[in-house]
Amino acid sequence: MTDAPRPGEIALSRNPGSLTPDAGLVFIGRIKTPWTDRHACPRSGSGSTETCEITLAEEYEPGLQSIESCSHLIVLYWMHEARRDLIVQAPAFDSTTHGCFALRTPIRPNPVSLSVVELIGREGPVLKVRGLDCLNGTPLIDIKPYFAKNDAVPEARVGWHEHRTHPDRRSPEL
Repeated sequence: MTDAPRPGEIALSRNPGSLTPDAGLVFIGRIKTPWTDRHACPRSGSGSTETCEITLAEEYEPGLQSIESCSHLIVLYWMHEARRDLIVQAPAFDSTTHGCFALRTPIRPNPVSLSVVELIGREGPVLKVRGLDCLNGTPLIDIKPYFAKNDAVPEARVGWHEHRTHPDRRSPEL
């Protein structure tokens, strides 16, 4: 397996990870999953049935007050092993290149990812959830309640995705 750009991909001249940060970001915990290799991770959290654990650092545990009343959560996390330099990418499931901001790929200048997860339970600072797609040890950025009325947009569409040429294909390395 190689991280060399595919035909048509464009890399930034500098890796954003090497630049001076514009904002201070604090990881509030870590995520425990069964996946230790990025190619073993589900393509999307919505396709995962594995129970995973989100562990908050001790000082953030009070922020979980009332979280048990939520059936679903939005989890924001930092894809710490992702490349950060590809601005245009050639996904394996399409014969056309796309900008990273039109894709859900973790390969982007700031590898922030999100999943809508089902909250299964809480034990102190640990949340048991279903619906993640990240590596074991992934840093946690934030947790928010999922409000179906506000967060769901049934008529939303991604036009290019409806016309992708190889919808079931993943990278040859997978």
